[in-house]
Amino acid sequence: MPIPHFVWEDNESMKPPSNVKTPAQYIASLPADRAKTIATMRAFVNQHIPRGYDECLVWGTIGWAIPLSRYPDTHNQQPILYVALSSQKNYCVLYLFGPTWSASQLEQLKAAFKAAGKKLNMGKCCVNFKSPDDLPLEAIGKLISAISSEQWIEMYEQSRLMTKTGQVRKAKQGARSVSKVNAKRADTKRR
Repeated sequence: MPIPHFVWEDNESMKPPSNVKTPAQYIASLPADRAKTIATMRAFVNQHIPRGYDECLVWGTIGWAIPLSRYPDTHNQQPILYVALSSQKNYCVLYLFGPTWSASQLEQLKAAFKAAGKKLNMGKCCVNFKSPDDLPLEAIGKLISAISSEQWIEMYEQSRLMTKTGQVRKAKQGARSVSKVNAKRADTKRR
């Protein structure tokens, strides 16, 4: 299972101006046609996002994430992204991290595009589009609604245990548990 993180493209021209600090400012910084598309998709995501995710500007995109105030111990000191939205040079992007974790979600997404007769232009987690009409919105809304913030945190924690750092941390915790049990046994034998 991959670790959810967002890597912004190296193309500096795609980053919003440095004075952009909010999703509304991000949208206002875009050309009118892109602003309309991104605003429409932002409203759509806000309509379907489960409780517990905060809308924010992260990695130069509009994101919906587990905030650091709720879960500060992330691998990169950034909020745990669940969905993100951005405007690129030639298209817009909806980043759906759920389907990168769940084979069934990925299959549902592919099937929805096929059933709607729409072309899926997707990278690892990014669905590229020019207009909301390019997307099977009903299916995408269901996918966004499908994973609660609590489940997302659990999935994140499980994925972290699969990394080298997670394995080391797990081994240390196991060693501490064993030493506590041994200390308890020794204490019991003395009595």
